[in-house]
This record gives sequence, structure tokens and C-alpha cells, in this order.
Amino acid sequence: VVVTGASTGIGWGCVKVLTQRGFRVYGSVRKQADAERLAKDFGDAFRPLIFDVTDEAAVQAGARQLEAELAGETLAGLVNNAGIAVPGPLLHLDIDAFRKQMEVNVTGQLIVTQAFAPLLGAAPGAKAKTPGRICMMSSVGGKVASPFVGPYSASKFALEGLSESLRRELMIYGVDVIIIAPGAIATPIWDKADAIDVTPYANTPYRASLDAVKKYMVGMGKNGLPPERIGEAVHTALTSPNPKTRYIVTPEPLTNWMGNNLPKRLLDKTIAKRLGLTRQF
Repeated sequence: VVVTGASTGIGWGCVKVLTQRGFRVYGSVRKQADAERLAKDFGDAFRPLIFDVTDEAAVQAGARQLEAELAGETLAGLVNNAGIAVPGPLLHLDIDAFRKQMEVNVTGQLIVTQAFAPLLGAAPGAKAKTPGRICMMSSVGGKVASPFVGPYSASKFALEGLSESLRRELMIYGVDVIIIAPGAIATPIWDKADAIDVTPYANTPYRASLDAVKKYMVGMGKNGLPPERIGEAVHTALTSPNPKTRYIVTPEPLTNWMGNNLPKRLLDKTIAKRLGLTRQF
């Protein structure tokens, strides 16, 4: 199984669970030091692949390395997990930061998928007896968007659409595509919430609301699920004889249900009241 973004957080949790369940895992990292650390953490069941998901040449090199090691064996799974989160109010957001968000979280996922799909059996003439599966790491934010994480939510909404199209296109090869949608997980992405610098927006009408969001995110991170819970969902998605198309893993299932089922205007008003986004001008 290949897991991208394996150095920390959800990727690390996936590697831990999958290696414990008997898989040999190839984890992508960007730094040699992370590769060495993970090799110590997981032993012979782990093999590092060093690339950035946005670097097409490096990703292709990683796929060739893996193809040589597989020696004709079919890859059981590809877990597209690598991602970043860019916060900020959309009207004041740096456009290059937005581009980077989409490049990593959407384009990067397609780059990796194109490179590794043939090893899963998605290639003319492959005829894999048991084709591999692809897990796409989305988010509950891939269906319900919150203020000030618009770039991240936009990337995950896009990933949901990409995944659904891909699932239907890969039916000719028998390769399934399954979405994993985590809620708050106790990972570095949440740990960094309190360190988010909102000073670039100090002179905008959103400063107080951003402070409220930071406080909320810190609380969410403290109550987040361990990353191994996502690893369990990925294992189920890769091994179940009849997997779902989407697995939601969240510590707040009621909140998630409300976000998906309440009338949008009611949800708007609830969020506005909580974050101080009622009309001011």
C-alpha cells in the first residue's frame, strides 16, 4: 500500500494501522530525516518514497521505484493523504496561497493517482486478478464549508468531485475509489491552530471573528480523534468485500449531521451568531 504524506498525523496513523495489519507500506515523505524516523518507527514493514506530491518528475520516479520492487505484483492500495490547510478570509487572501492550496490538495492528488494507478491494475492489458483500491483523504469540510477555511474546503469539495468521477471512470479496470472524510483529528494541523498568524487581517472587519475561530479550532484539536482511527477506516476501505463509497470519521457526528441536513440559511445564521458575522455595515 502507498500512503502519501506519511510523516505525521493521519498519514502516520494510516501507516501504523496498515503495518500492524500485515501490509507492507510505502510512505511518501519530503525529507530524508522523516524517512529515517519512520523506518525506525515501523521497521521492515515500511519503505520510504521521497517526493513532493506536486513534483511530477519526483512522483514518477517514486512510481518506477515501486514498480521495480513489486516485480509484477499488484499494488493493493493507494492512500492519497498528503495535504495542507490555508486559512484566512477569502476577500483578503493572498492568491498565491490559494493556488498552493489547490495545487497540493487537488492537482497533487491527480499527479500521484496518474503515476501509481497502473500498479493498481488501472492500465490496458493489466487484468489484475485482484485490482487495488484508491482511498482519497477528504474531510467533513468537503461537504460543508466553514468561514475562514474557504481554500481548504474548496480543495476538499473539488477532491470529492474528482474522486466520484474517478471512481466511475476506473470501473472498467475494477479499481475502486473510496473517500475518507475525517472530522477533527488530534494531528499537527490542529495543533498549529493557536499559532495561526491573523495579524495580516488585523485591519479587516474579520479580526475578532478570526480570534473566535482560532479558539474553536484549538478546542476541536484537543478533543480530536487519534489518527489511528482514520487508519482503521482506511483498512476497512481497502479490505471490505463491499466497501462504502465514503467513510465519515468524526468525534461530532451530530454536528456533522446538522451541517449536512439543516437548511442552509438556518446554518448561516447559527454560524454568524457564533462567530460574530452578523451584518455590521
